[in-house]
Amino acid sequence: MDFFDFHHHKRNISFGIYNLDLSSTHTDTPYSIGIHPKSININCIEEQFSWMESNITENCIAIGECGLDSFADTDQKIQEEVFLRQIRISNELKKPVIIHCVRKFYELIAFKKYAEQPMIIHGFNKKESIAGDLLKNNFYLSFGKAVLYNLSLQNTLKNAPLDKIFLETDNDDFDISDLYLKVAEIKNISPEDLHQQILENLETIKNG
Repeated sequence: MDFFDFHHHKRNISFGIYNLDLSSTHTDTPYSIGIHPKSININCIEEQFSWMESNITENCIAIGECGLDSFADTDQKIQEEVFLRQIRISNELKKPVIIHCVRKFYELIAFKKYAEQPMIIHGFNKKESIAGDLLKNNFYLSFGKAVLYNLSLQNTLKNAPLDKIFLETDNDDFDISDLYLKVAEIKNISPEDLHQQILENLETIKNG
């Protein structure tokens, strides 16, 4: 069976959410669109937002990936301004936010109060205490390839509520079915039931 890939960078995958970047145009399949913190160009921020807003169609499922990154060249304050602006776009359009976050999770949590739509951390691979704090603040967590080999992350996922998770390939080259099979084993449910839950979670975030 085909499994839903919550966040990916492969244009040929139709059953999932394709991440549109600044060099792309919108697709006929579901996609997300946003300004990544590492892609912010302080000399043409307005042009970047213009690109973003002009490429939002009915196939746009979510805003993102956007967020905060401690390794990005752009100043933290500008990152925060660009992130907040995208949160407000998500509020206006009633679309969830797919978040990229590197070493800024507690700063990120502070932005939750501005969001009227669900927020999903993509590629989550941090320790369980961070997962717990994010879940307490009503974030969703999307897990990727690291689950296949990271025992600590497997334990984090085991304790995460089923109705708060997604699974993704991101830009890694592997089969999403392998991830579903592994997570089904960890959660002690069938891959089919896991997939059904993921699809229900998707409907929940799409409906705000």
